[in-house]
Order: sequence, then structure tokens, then C-alpha cells
Amino acid sequence: MDGFAADTPPFFPVTAGLPPRPLHVDLPPTGFEEPLEGLQQETLDLVRRFARDVLRPEGAALDRLTPEEMIAKGSAYWSVIQRHKALGLGALAEADLSPAAMVDLQSMISEELGWGDSGLAIALGGGGLPTTMAMRWGRQDLLEAFPDTLLGSWGITEPVAGSDMLDWERAAAYPQGDYSRPSMMATLKGDKVVLNGQKSAWVSNGVTADFCSLFTTFDRGQGREGINIYVSLNQPGVTRGKPLDKMGQRAVPQGEIFFDNVEVPVRFIAAGPDQYADAVHDILCEANAGMGTLFVGVARAAYEHALAYAHERKQGGVPIIHHQNVRYRLFHMMRRTEAARALARRVARFNALSGMRALHASIASKVTCTQTAFDVASDALQMFGGNGMTKAYPLEKLLRDARASLIEDGCNELLSIKGGSLLVDTARL
Repeated sequence: MDGFAADTPPFFPVTAGLPPRPLHVDLPPTGFEEPLEGLQQETLDLVRRFARDVLRPEGAALDRLTPEEMIAKGSAYWSVIQRHKALGLGALAEADLSPAAMVDLQSMISEELGWGDSGLAIALGGGGLPTTMAMRWGRQDLLEAFPDTLLGSWGITEPVAGSDMLDWERAAAYPQGDYSRPSMMATLKGDKVVLNGQKSAWVSNGVTADFCSLFTTFDRGQGREGINIYVSLNQPGVTRGKPLDKMGQRAVPQGEIFFDNVEVPVRFIAAGPDQYADAVHDILCEANAGMGTLFVGVARAAYEHALAYAHERKQGGVPIIHHQNVRYRLFHMMRRTEAARALARRVARFNALSGMRALHASIASKVTCTQTAFDVASDALQMFGGNGMTKAYPLEKLLRDARASLIEDGCNELLSIKGGSLLVDTARL
């Protein structure tokens, strides 16, 4: 024996306040999230069920249809829009939440919708963006003329001027370059604005929307100017192109809009020539930040699929999560998703609560989160091996959807140059 009696008290002291280490921390879907209470949790649960039970299965089904079938009467695309309206999320504006809590909740909602299906989430977000901007700008008249019962769209990109239209002040332009002739022009005729030309095939909901928040070049003989005007798309002179047959995000219909001497009352101008650059800045702040939170949801979806599969799939005689390289890759997928979420939330808060709207912050969110979604989806597909390449598993669709995000709402390369240009402080030069 070692000389110690069996009933001898433990030699080492016990610290009662030291918690035992957990063998596994079961995080909520949104990761390292502080506990939510009341309306926030109830709303998040509601949206999560909608994303799980409606967006995910309907998005997968719509992905397999032709573009014409996808927008046809009776398609699930239309029922999803109506079911989303029935959630009553618009009433949140009247909720008794602090401004910070409201911003966080909106970011969480966007993430959940992206987790469900990014194409449908963009169709829903783009459909409500004109309403969001009219509310932000205090234009009650536009809200009354174009109520949220209608489906909206945001039209800015043109066939010969894609990302150029997002860079109205030429922050990212080649110094010796010059813009091509615009594909669309607005002119003034008495108390009417006359629209002629077209918007490109990348207008989300372009072939289905009831109205459009239209950003267009404006000609009144005073050089290059622009206006933002709200336009009904169900009037004479407006025609639509065919819906695009795309690689990814097939559940959001996109297509050209043509205008042939379309007359719109001047009162529907949301931003005239003197405020046009401000309007482009503000809507891009909103859209890019929204893309950030939405594609955190896509990254999360890909990570969750990979984590579940790693526990189920056996290779080498064991579930693949026992292999060190699989654990290593899963950790970095989780880490990148969490980092992207943190940035997206921080940017949303800054733009909403600081009293200023920093476009380079929104660009940082969009570029970081969309690239993260693509990288995580690619890593997840690799983990699925050959199965990931088949339509029997969700990863090939997630990868296609994430790939589209690197281009939409401004390609990431152009946005990065523009964001860098916004860091220049001429007062210090």
C-alpha cells in the first residue's frame, strides 16, 4: 500500500465554482448567439419554420423547372410570395424593441431566409426594397401609390452599363475611360417623365413585378444626370423579356424590361438630378448589407449539411468526422461563417445606428459574406465527394446559388475598387 488510508480526504482542494468542461456545446443554428427573448425569439422561430418548411423545399422544386414554368400562374413562386406576406413581418416596424434589437432581428430574418433558399430570399427582398427605401426617405405618397401588397423590383443595371450604373460618381472608373451611351433615357414633358429604352436581363423580379424603383439617366440638356422614379410596370409601353435561364438562384426570376414612350407623373420621382447620386449610394448601402446577412445563411446551410454528413458517412471504417482533416475543414467552415456573421451584423448596426451610411462598410459585408458562402459551399461539396455533385444532395445547388452572389448587386471586384476609393480622404492629400 502507499501509506494512505482509504478514508483519507482528497489531497487536492476542490473549487466548487469551477464548472466542468462540456464534452459538446450544442449551439443554436446562428452559432455563438446570446440568448433571445420575447418577440425576437418568437419572430425568429416563425421565420425559421417558414424557411425550413416553405423556402427550402419550394426553392429546390423551382430550381428544376424551366424559367417559363417557374413564373407561370400556379407556380410555387407566387404562393411563396403570398405566404411570406402572411407572416406579417411588416408589422415589426411598430414593435416595442430598441433600435439595436430591431436591427439585429432584421439581420437574423435575412439570414434565415437565405438559409432557406437564396433565390427566393432575393425575390422577396428585392420585391420589398422599393418600399423599404420609400419608408426610409419619408415618401408616404409613394407608399400610398405603390402599397406593399404589390410586388416590387429595383431596376438599375443596363446591357452596356452593368456595374457602371452602380458607380455613378466614377469612383472605380478607368481614368481615361468614358461611359457608353446609356441603354435607357428619361426626358421631361410637362408634368410627365417619358421613359425610353431598356433595363438589362438581371433585374430581379423584372418579368413578374408590379412596379419598379427605376434608376435611369436623365436628359434635360445639362450634361450627364440621373433620376430615381417609381414606375408601374402594368401600363402601356412597358414590355418584358423572357426570364433568364441561369446557372444559379433559379428561383428568382430575372429578365429585361423595355420602355417605349412610357409616361410617368413627375410626382413619382423619388430622387431628382440633385439627389440622384445620394439615392444610388443609399440603396446600394441597403442592398449590399442585405446581401451580406442573406449569404451568411447560405454559408451556414452548407456548413450544417457538411457537419451532419460527416457524422453519417463512413470511410476507413469510421464516420468521416473521426478523420483529422475532416475536423480541420469543418472547424474552418464554422469559423468563417461566424466571422462573416459578425461583420454583417456590425455593418447593419453601424449603418442603422451611427447616423451615417457607410457604403464601404456595406461593400465589405457583401464581398466578405458572399465569398464566404461560396468557399464554404465548395468545401462542403468536397466533403460530400461524388455525392455532392449530384442533384440528390443539396450541395451542388448551394454552390451554384453562392456563385451567382459574387456578381449580383455589383460584382465583387468592382465593388472592392469602389470601396477602396471611398477610403481616400482628399483633405489629407
